[in-house]
Amino acid sequence: MNNERNDAAAASPSNFIRNIIDEDNRTGKWGSRVETRFPPEPNGYLHIGHAKSICLNFGVARDYGGVCHLRFDDTNPEKESMEYADSIVDAVRWLGFDWEKDGTSHQYFASDYYGKLYEYAELLIQRGKAYVDSQSADDMRTNRGSLTEPGKDSPFRDRAPEESLDLFRRMKAGEFKEGEHVLRAKIDMASPNMTMRDPVLYRIRFAHHYRTGDAWCVYPMYDYAHCISDALENITHSLCTLEFEDHRPLYDWVLNELAEAGVFTRPLPQQIEFSRLNLTYAITSKRKLLQLVTEGHVQGWDDPRMPTIVGVRRRGFTPESIKLFCERIGVTKVDSWIDMSVFEGALRDDLDEKAPRTVAVLDPLKLIIDNFPADLAEPCTAPVHPHHPERGQRQFPITRELWIEREDFTETPPKGYFRLFPGNKVRLRYGYVIECTGAEKDESGNVVAVHCNYFPDSKSGTDGANTYKVKGNIHWVSAQHAVPAEVRLYDRLFKEAQPDAGGRNFLEALNPDSKRVVQAYLEPGAEALQPEERCQFERHGYFVADRYDSKPGRPVFNRIVGLRDSWGK
Repeated sequence: MNNERNDAAAASPSNFIRNIIDEDNRTGKWGSRVETRFPPEPNGYLHIGHAKSICLNFGVARDYGGVCHLRFDDTNPEKESMEYADSIVDAVRWLGFDWEKDGTSHQYFASDYYGKLYEYAELLIQRGKAYVDSQSADDMRTNRGSLTEPGKDSPFRDRAPEESLDLFRRMKAGEFKEGEHVLRAKIDMASPNMTMRDPVLYRIRFAHHYRTGDAWCVYPMYDYAHCISDALENITHSLCTLEFEDHRPLYDWVLNELAEAGVFTRPLPQQIEFSRLNLTYAITSKRKLLQLVTEGHVQGWDDPRMPTIVGVRRRGFTPESIKLFCERIGVTKVDSWIDMSVFEGALRDDLDEKAPRTVAVLDPLKLIIDNFPADLAEPCTAPVHPHHPERGQRQFPITRELWIEREDFTETPPKGYFRLFPGNKVRLRYGYVIECTGAEKDESGNVVAVHCNYFPDSKSGTDGANTYKVKGNIHWVSAQHAVPAEVRLYDRLFKEAQPDAGGRNFLEALNPDSKRVVQAYLEPGAEALQPEERCQFERHGYFVADRYDSKPGRPVFNRIVGLRDSWGK
């Protein structure tokens, strides 16, 4: 087992976090034990930034033969819900990870520790390391100081432990209003790190908690609850993003004080920070994502334009492509912007090998082969996948009337246009060579049908095909046999790389063309694709049958991504 663990760790790309773990294992700090945790707050749906943390925490634990805990840091009752918690469970599982080890589930809730957290707060008070502060919020803010000025001690900082303990217990009993008192750590109001200027540990909130109901009216702050939760769960390496770097001294202070009090034994969990994922053309602020949903700019958290995990899943991204993307961007301690094209490139690389091919006409124009028998449906064949002949062939009929793309015909061709125009020859892909003879128009002068003749000895795959040299090759489907479908052409939600740069209103950067719905015609057989099954529409890109709206007899497809990056041009 140890050899397998070492092999897995060695096969994974090295980074500074793995180097730290390797050194810990070499020195025997944790007895070769590796326990990490993914600790989201259930106050929204996870986004692609969380995917990086999921892949890192669960991947490290897996590769070192350890376990990653799924813990819900649910200490803010006003914004949290079981809906969000359930969505987090689904997202982590969809990405291919779990939190079981030797038959034991390691799913936890910070709210399960409320009793312990309160008990340890009383212990800190008794040891003179915490006090109840009765200043107003404005006074606390003023006395906290600034980056250039030290803070001022609260007039209540030297309260006797007995008085603070009595007040804290009365806070818990519900005797005071919100904001009348808070519990603060007694550290250093002159610290250059403002996080260490007597941070608040507990505040009064008369709010219903989605798990504990109305049992509590005092709730712990994240910085206090998080490190204790790690210690209670015997976490070895607490991996978090760089914005928590200034919070690490408080993390260590709380655990050290409780270790001194005999609550925890050393070694204590070690917080290690890494750079967060900043993705261009996307927003990953939960508050702003919620605003997009509540104001109706998108159609829910799982709108395929959203960077949420449920959104990219519905868009058609695969778990493998997301893990490939996270592997490619790596783990560093330097914040940087990753271009959306890198994310989409990982998806293309994953889908290119997997996705079967089919033909779709997204902007249909009727093509009539005048000399083709009206009652004939002649079979044509094409590979299911051009690079994998072992996957076999697909078959579809060619008939007298076809659907082609509207852009594949013009009456007045520009230079370099090799598709259909009067007098020009093109090949119907997988079919025959045809020659355009003209077009029909409606009363407004719009082309409604194109006419042509075909050459019976020119069929693809036959000896005669080689005698015809044409430059144009166009897609088509039989009008009689084509499958009507709704196709949703999704694009990037924002038209600017950093929509909220400089504090501007990110809504002004919304892309008005991020969704377009067309009625298309697909190759026969495409209707058999089940929800979340993907394919490549030849020429157009990769598409997925919508996981909710696609039904038998009424297929709905979402464009996942085009065949190439058009934004970089």
